[in-house]
This record gives sequence, C-alpha cells and structure tokens, in this order.
Amino acid sequence: MGAVADAALAHGGEVIGVIPRSLLEKEVAHLGLSDLRVVASMHERKATMAELADGFIALPGGIGTLEEFFEIWTWGQLGIHHKPFGLLNVAGFFDPLLAFLDRLADQRFLRAEHRGMLRARSVAGDLLHELAEDRPVDVWKWLSEAES
Repeated sequence: MGAVADAALAHGGEVIGVIPRSLLEKEVAHLGLSDLRVVASMHERKATMAELADGFIALPGGIGTLEEFFEIWTWGQLGIHHKPFGLLNVAGFFDPLLAFLDRLADQRFLRAEHRGMLRARSVAGDLLHELAEDRPVDVWKWLSEAES
C-alpha cells in the first residue's frame, strides 16, 4: 500500500489513509499522506474506506486484502453500495481464485449475475476503463421458483 501511495503522491494525487488506532500502534503509518484518518476498529476502517471510494481495486496481497475485497463484493451483491470493483490480475496472480469463482458459479453457489459483477484485468488502464464503464447489477430475487 505504501508503494501505491508514494506513486500517487509523486504524480500529484491525493491519498487518504484510514488506519485503526490498534494498528497505528503496531505499524508505521504513512505520515506523508494527504489525509490520515485514525479510526476505532477495522470495521470502522472498512466502512470509512467504502464511503470515501468511487470504486475498488484489489492488487495481489494476502488474506487481509482478500477479506476486504470479498466484503466489498458482498456489500455490492446485497445492494449496500453500487460501486464498481475489480482485481488487478498482475502476472496471473488471481487466476486460481478466478477459476474457483467460476466453479462456484457453475455449481450454483454464486449467481451468474453476481459473478459477472467482478472485473479482472492484467493491465491497470484496461481495468480502470472497464470499471469506469461499469453499471450496477440489481438482483431482486436471490432464488427463482426452480432454485428454491
């Protein structure tokens, strides 16, 4: 996250950081950000980031990245937000995850409409363009008569 923040700042971008107080005490916060917001909990951090964002892109990362990304997807699926989201699939990093998600959809654990909400591209510009063109998906009924 620091490298992305540094690159954005170096090119004149505004970078807002949100960190829980407990992590502020354990980690070195980026003090050069445009705005650093200290919140009470991880839940508040995610809610604050979701409120501030126009969209969401996950880069290759660990379990925390996946947890935050899946929560954003779930919120989109539930209609809590209508913002685009995607994975920057650098060097095929997310290929196994994408195959698993396709399997979930094939086996009807994930509606095709909800699987279709996720964008994944290997080139940042392509992903940004696709997210800018994205339109929200509204699924009013989770199960049809045949599925229940």
